[in-house]
Amino acid sequence: MRFPLAILLSLAAGSVGATPALASTTSSARARAFAEAAPGLDSSILGLALDATACARETGAIENERFLTIIDYSKASTEPRLWVLDLERDRVLFEELVAHGQGSGENFASRFSNLDGSHQTSLGLFRTADTYVGSNGYSLRLDGLEPGVNDRARDRAIVMHGAPYVSDANLRALGRLGRSHGCPALRPAIARTVIDTIKNGSLVFAYYPDRQWLKGSRFLNGCS
Repeated sequence: MRFPLAILLSLAAGSVGATPALASTTSSARARAFAEAAPGLDSSILGLALDATACARETGAIENERFLTIIDYSKASTEPRLWVLDLERDRVLFEELVAHGQGSGENFASRFSNLDGSHQTSLGLFRTADTYVGSNGYSLRLDGLEPGVNDRARDRAIVMHGAPYVSDANLRALGRLGRSHGCPALRPAIARTVIDTIKNGSLVFAYYPDRQWLKGSRFLNGCS
């Protein structure tokens, strides 16, 4: 049976007050029923993202509830690991390659930071903001919503942008994508379309099975 994401999101909201393990398990079970809508996206990660989204809704952190972007940094950079979901129309709009930071690893990211100059990717829940044209072309500002985890995104100029090193040519030459200074960089051909879809207040959930973040994130632990 196929459930609309909007319904699944409402169901996930009911688990916000549960313990972290129970909340994740419950939402993941519900997410599995909708897994066919997001090819390649692990249903347990979708469940966590829905938990975080429900909490953000409860605390008023969302301005645009229609779109949810999920990045699974536990996957290799050679695999599509960014998804944009349309929660109103029950659709997966994009399934894309995305680069991680130079300081986070080679093909696989394994190190994450909130520190300026680390050139590492940050985890956690972000809210999209406005767009601008900078040194990397058309770019989308991101506001990190998790203190100590990603809340220095603005100061670090962690933005979504297109980059020529996100390409099949790089995959063939290096066996991985090129890497950013911590930004989630996309294929130039698709970057503007993705950015214009998710800009102005939607959520981006950047995942990795980091125990400290999973245990400490208020968006995944009862929304306190």
